[in-house]
Amino acid sequence: MRIMGRLGSKKRSSALVGVVASGLLLAGCGAGPSQVGAAAVIDGQVTTIDQVQGLLDKAVQEQPYAQQLAAQHKLDLVGREIVRQQLLHTVVRKAAQKEGLSTDDAAISAAMSQGDPLAGVLPENLAQDQPAAVTQLVWRVRDHREAITDQYLEQKLAAKYLPTLSVNFDYTSIGAPTSDSEAPAIDAATARSQAIAKAQEYAANPNAIQTEIQGGAQGNVGQQAPALSSPEDAATVLFGVPANTAIAFQPNPTSAPTWWVTAIVRQRATDKPVATDQVQQPTPDQIGAIGVRLLQPYVNDVDYKINPRYGVWDPVGMDLAANANSFQGIVLPVRGSAPAQQ
Repeated sequence: MRIMGRLGSKKRSSALVGVVASGLLLAGCGAGPSQVGAAAVIDGQVTTIDQVQGLLDKAVQEQPYAQQLAAQHKLDLVGREIVRQQLLHTVVRKAAQKEGLSTDDAAISAAMSQGDPLAGVLPENLAQDQPAAVTQLVWRVRDHREAITDQYLEQKLAAKYLPTLSVNFDYTSIGAPTSDSEAPAIDAATARSQAIAKAQEYAANPNAIQTEIQGGAQGNVGQQAPALSSPEDAATVLFGVPANTAIAFQPNPTSAPTWWVTAIVRQRATDKPVATDQVQQPTPDQIGAIGVRLLQPYVNDVDYKINPRYGVWDPVGMDLAANANSFQGIVLPVRGSAPAQQ
């Protein structure tokens, strides 16, 4: 089964393909920091603007791709990713502690000794995927062992929960491509505003989505989705929020920029194996992306403040957006439920 055709996700290519990740494949927001000069304060630890700038300078000195971004006046993307990875570093360590996950120092040491996967310049072929390239770029200017360990823990988290993760949800669709891949007669900005408005409506009135579908709106009620049936979909916000959450997001923002899905997640289960006859073997990249998505419930366990110059945390993208208008969607608690996990 492929959920709603096939959802997409932002790719963050893994540096550990064929090294650590291969061993994990399945068988069968706040205001800016108060400290002057701080880029972020994360669980009391300050990352200074000077530290971020130092990594930016290192990237430009060592990496031709960073030089290209500098020429295009896009180094803000790299600065934002540096702060993002600092936050996720703390989140993944806290998640690993709660989940009882430990690092395999021998495997990581072996990965480093057999040829550091983060050594050298960023391969030119990765530059075609800007988000993945910027992520890899920052991995290369960070401490390599720390970056690899973060990825290892994310992949272990994915491997732990992929067999048991499933969601039940109701959804409607806006601006989806037709069966022959023709774009609908709606512009991307209008589709976005309509999708966010619908998610807000569903959060206030969770029965509205069922009424719309009964009235002929494109969508479905009671959609059951095991993560194992579509690992790429499992990296989306649909699988990262708790039950009784309304969301709006883009399944494939690059290939279908007007397509938005609005949904209410009715149930999210992780406590027992999911029966499905349509298991798809996840790739290392998918394992990594799912691992990052599964950090979503733990972000609020971390006390963080991000300097606005580096953006605002976007739970849909598991990323820092330039501002709230750049969020990749919206996450809202359904009326009367506990606050939705950001």
